[in-house]
Amino acid sequence: MRGPPGSIYRVNTADVEALLSPAGLALLAELAGTTTEDPVALAARLRREGHDPALAALATTQSRLRARAAAKFGPRAASLLFTAAGAEQATRAVVAAEHARRFAAAGVSRVADLGCGVGADSLAFLDAGLTVLPVDADPVTAAVATHNLGVPVRCEDVTAGIVDELSGGEGAWFDPARRTSGGRRVFDPEATSPPLSFVLTTAQRVPATGAKLAPGLPHDLVPVGAEAQWTSVDGEVVECALWCGPLARPGVARSARVVRSGSVVELDSRDLPEATVGEVGSFLHEPDGAVIRAGLVGRVAADLGGRLVDETIAYVTTDSAASSEFARSFRVLEVMPFGLKALRSRLRALDVGPVTVKKRGTAVDPDQLRRQLALKGSRAATIVLTRLRGRQSVLVVEPVS
Repeated sequence: MRGPPGSIYRVNTADVEALLSPAGLALLAELAGTTTEDPVALAARLRREGHDPALAALATTQSRLRARAAAKFGPRAASLLFTAAGAEQATRAVVAAEHARRFAAAGVSRVADLGCGVGADSLAFLDAGLTVLPVDADPVTAAVATHNLGVPVRCEDVTAGIVDELSGGEGAWFDPARRTSGGRRVFDPEATSPPLSFVLTTAQRVPATGAKLAPGLPHDLVPVGAEAQWTSVDGEVVECALWCGPLARPGVARSARVVRSGSVVELDSRDLPEATVGEVGSFLHEPDGAVIRAGLVGRVAADLGGRLVDETIAYVTTDSAASSEFARSFRVLEVMPFGLKALRSRLRALDVGPVTVKKRGTAVDPDQLRRQLALKGSRAATIVLTRLRGRQSVLVVEPVS
């Protein structure tokens, strides 16, 4: 069913053909830069100008999808087509470039992109000079990706038959679907399409196999000899990439890649030190989510010359100021046992109003806590709810710039 102009709705292959017609492309060009215009007013204007209402709805929606996708694709988004799901699930360009670099560094010249979506990773493969075989099971997505890549996309399910077409020296890249046909997100790696077991079976046939998996991948599912790489972009953990065969670095079981404001830094599990646990010092450090997922907090603690506040909590503390590209740092102002009345009384005494609540290792709901505190002061504050050597505690902190 079609929605009103400017809405996000499911398209079909005929819709894609309409967008790629001369009239569709001309209208898309005309709509560039109109994403801030009121959708109702825009629809009325397009009707007055004599545009076909159905095409206008398609083009308006596509224009807004391009605007959303610019955060992932940059200026390139203005020349691409998207589905709503494709724009949401596409790999960010800065992350896809690392995928391509891995294959190129391994000497792979041709990669089968199995579950290519709108083509984000295949674009990076092409940019790196690789040949791609893009495959996607959804006809609309395949049509969109064909336009984006300038390469025919095979529209079929990912099966062992496709893998059998690859030679041992080629590469396979998977981005398994992590939603059901009804849109429900799945977390079990064996419930994705294709499942993790299929990816690992493929790696036996095609050693240069990689996969974009959910950040929650358990460490014990990473095969011996493979590398699991967690990536965050501007503080958000976006994926766990599994690298097999020549794509994995020798001796690296887990790694963290942190992308922030365009800069990239990495940690890995080689010679990983064991972290100690101790009392809270003058500073608290919050490791990046990719570091935590990769189990590399001990590395950050060692680099900072610090210790953990609890053996099960990913906070690091130091007695003196220290900084790391892999953690945010805070000055510790106060430490107290957690208790609602005592906390409310202390924050009111400090004239606190707006409060940022950070938590780890506690079931307290931050929004509910803010309501219960009922603070009306003039100063902003940050509090950290966590365990300190097994005790539920609260820290009043301030960010270190």
